[in-house]
Order: sequence, then C-alpha cells, then structure tokens
Amino acid sequence: MTPPIAFSDVFRTGRRAGILGATLALLASPALADPDGAEIYMDLCASCHAESRLGGTGPALIPETIGRLRGNALGETITNGRVATQMPAFRDTLSAAEIDAVASYVKSALPDIPRWTADEIEATRALSPDYTPVAAPVFSADPMNITLVVETGDHHVSVLDGDTFEVLDRFATPFAVHGGPKFSPDGHYVFVMSRDGWVQKYDIWALQEVGRVRAGVNSRNIAMSSDGKWLAVANYLPHTLTLLSTKDLSVAEVLPIDTVSGGSSRVSAVYQAPQRASFILALKDSPEIWEVFTKPEALFEHRRIDVSAPLDDFFFTPDYAHLIGANRGAETGVVVSLDAGREIADLPLPGMPHLGSGISFMSGGKRVMATPHLSEGVLSVIDMDSWTITREIKTAGPGFFLRSHENTPYLWADVFFGPNKDKMHIIDKESLEIVKTLDPAPGKTVAHIEFTRDGKYALVSIWEDDGAVIVYDAETLEEVRRLPMKKPSGKYNVWNKITFSDGTSH
Repeated sequence: MTPPIAFSDVFRTGRRAGILGATLALLASPALADPDGAEIYMDLCASCHAESRLGGTGPALIPETIGRLRGNALGETITNGRVATQMPAFRDTLSAAEIDAVASYVKSALPDIPRWTADEIEATRALSPDYTPVAAPVFSADPMNITLVVETGDHHVSVLDGDTFEVLDRFATPFAVHGGPKFSPDGHYVFVMSRDGWVQKYDIWALQEVGRVRAGVNSRNIAMSSDGKWLAVANYLPHTLTLLSTKDLSVAEVLPIDTVSGGSSRVSAVYQAPQRASFILALKDSPEIWEVFTKPEALFEHRRIDVSAPLDDFFFTPDYAHLIGANRGAETGVVVSLDAGREIADLPLPGMPHLGSGISFMSGGKRVMATPHLSEGVLSVIDMDSWTITREIKTAGPGFFLRSHENTPYLWADVFFGPNKDKMHIIDKESLEIVKTLDPAPGKTVAHIEFTRDGKYALVSIWEDDGAVIVYDAETLEEVRRLPMKKPSGKYNVWNKITFSDGTSH
C-alpha cells in the first residue's frame, strides 16, 4: 500500500498551484515521481536568480559560478540560507530529495553559450546617486599606503590605514569577488570584479562606491590599461573581452574571442602590459595568445601569437618583453617572446605551477623568478637570463601564493593545500633556504601575503570565516597585531600595486 501523504507536506510555503496540482495527482499513483529540480527552481529560485540561471538580485547559478563550492556546500546553502544576505533557508519548505534535485539542476551545464551584448551590459550600469567626488582624501592616512582586504566570508572589502591598521571603511561588494582588485594609476579609485561579471568602482579618497555594471555572465579577472582609461574584463561566458571606460563604467567595446580555427574561446585571464600599452589575453580553448592595444592610434586592435598549446596561467618579466605560460594539463611551461611573437624556450614545470602568483627578485646578483606549484610541495626558481631552473625549494606542501618586497631579504610562501595548510615559510633570497616556518593558527588555512608600502610589515591571512589578518614585523618576523576578518582571501596595497613593486604578483 502506498503510504499516505501529509497535506502539510503538500501545502509548502511559496509553492505554485501547478506543483500542488501535480502533487495531488500523484495521490492515486502507485509511487511518487522523483522531484523535478527545474520546476522547483522556476518556482522558488528564478525570481532572484533569473529563469536563465544567469543571475538577478542573486548570483548566477551555473557550473562556472558554483563549481568552487566543495562537498555539500551547495545543498547546505539551499537548506540553511546565507547569513546577512537575501538567500532564505528552505529546510522547512523543501524535502532533502527536493534540495538534492534543485542542486543537481543548477549544477547542469547551460544548453548554449549565453549572449551578453553591449546593450545588455549597459542596461545593468548603475551609478550611485549618493556619491560625491572629492578633491583630496577625507582621511589623514597616507593614501599611497592604503591596503584593501577582500573578505569573501561576507562579501565585503575593508579599507586599512597601512600605518595604524585602523579600518577606515568596510564596503559591500558583489557576490564572490574573484581576481585581484585594480587601482587607477594615481591610487584614487579601485575596481573589483565578481565571478558573475559585476564590476564595482570605489573611490578610495571619498570612501564611497561610485557605481557598478555587469560586464559578463561569468568572468575571471580584470586589468587596468597603463593610462588608466580602460578596464578589461576577461569572460568565460560569453566568449568575450569586455572593455569599459574607467570614468563612468560605460561600455567601450565587446570583443568576441574568435579563434584562429574558426571557433571561439573562453578568456582565462587578462593582464596589463604597461610598457607595451596593451592587454595580454590567455585563451582557455585555443593555442594562441592575444595582445589587445590601448594606444590611441590602434585602440582595441589585436594581434595573435601562436603557441603550442592553450596557456591559462602567465608570468611576465618586469619589462613585459617575455612571458612564461603553463597549461594546467601539461608538465612543462613555455617562454614566449612578445616582441618576436613566438615561443623561445621550454621549462620543465610539473606539479601545476601557479605562475599567476610567481614573483621576480634579485638573488646572487641575478634576476630570478620563483613560482609555487598547486599539486607539489616545491618552489621552482628560474634564471631569467638562461631560462633554466636553477633551484627547487622543497616545502611542507603545495602552495598558492608567494610574495616579497624590495625592502625585505625574505620571500614568504604559504602551504595552502594539505595537512600543513597552517604553515608559512620564510625563505632567504640569497641562500634560497627556508629560515623560519611560522605556525600562527594551528589547524587553519594560512595564506596570501601583502606588505605595507615601505615593506616594514607583512600582512598574512587566516583564510577562515572566523579569520584574521595577522600583521608581522617583516624584519624580526614577530607578530605585531591581529585584525579579526571574515575569510580575508586577499590583501592589496595601493603603492605596491600601482608601482609594480619588486616581489609583487602582477
């Protein structure tokens, strides 16, 4: 006998009459059908996340956006909601099977690559009506020593005085900021981007948001042109590069990424090449690199550089004449001459090098670069004259971030993955030996390093929802202060970023 259905289960809050009718029809059936995730989504989720799943007042619910959620994090969010957001809890509205069904639905791929045209982008542009420009900072702190802390735990950015570490402001960002913020050349403004393609402009001097616009459906990172006029947005969806005016976030151009083979490609990342007055694009799905020019006589024109395989992670020499690129599925890296427009060397780089976090510095009188690896506990040190690996520094596990400063004798390297994620290695630049290993938060993830403008202090994150930014004396390596933060995933000092400080990831 089919067990009776409780009518309290049928009349759930907010369910449509269509679902009720379908449920009642099943009373005479020998067995209940599996829950329909798409129907539940349309009933309960589409009003915030859009019928297309591309996002509205809530973020996009597509694999490219939610793929970062591990384990049952998605199901737990549907069940319990999200604190300090409009995302409600559905534990009293949906059964466990229905939650699983809607989670599976939003994890499914979209049937087609979505359109996101200049008109659609422009329709999302909103400038803050309460914003008032200022001619000078409204605070007394050194505007060149401001450090922004991206707190992904509750989607905010804290604005720190780099001398006193006082929080000058804490502003809300779009959901799930991704990639490093980019500062205007004078340090007056900063731009941040979310995985959903929302770009936010914030006036550091006024401590006010200027506005925001949705430049893509799913985006990877942003880059600022060397003259400060243009912001490039690298998109996975659609397959485009969006170019915005930094003045008012208006659309300057939407550049389709049409590949040499006749298809299209996602953009893995975009980078500023200041000496070249251009942007450099990493293409995910085609063995080519694009250089998009920002000089007035060739504005947004582009050239292609053929490479042996798609490269989705780059490191640049300080003069931006060469880049080292890696394919996440390969065991080698390649050196590309941007002037010659071709590969000039190979590098054995197993263990998934994270070249985007690579840094260059002087060691033994030579310019070298170092990169962590995402699947191997080693730092590779590369001679930038001979393009050979001169040293491998064994670490306590795979790392994600590496950082230094021209005024410190040390490299700071985290151990992001594995059982030693709570460790931070301090490495002497000359000997390339680990001289100290910090253990500031046993059992928690310790990651990402930034320095103050003068290099006197190093800021390290406890990468947890109940985390903190730890301030270290960069000379004595002693802890000075802890600032409670909500998963402080990244920290960015104005001076270090706009001057391309030695030892900074660019």
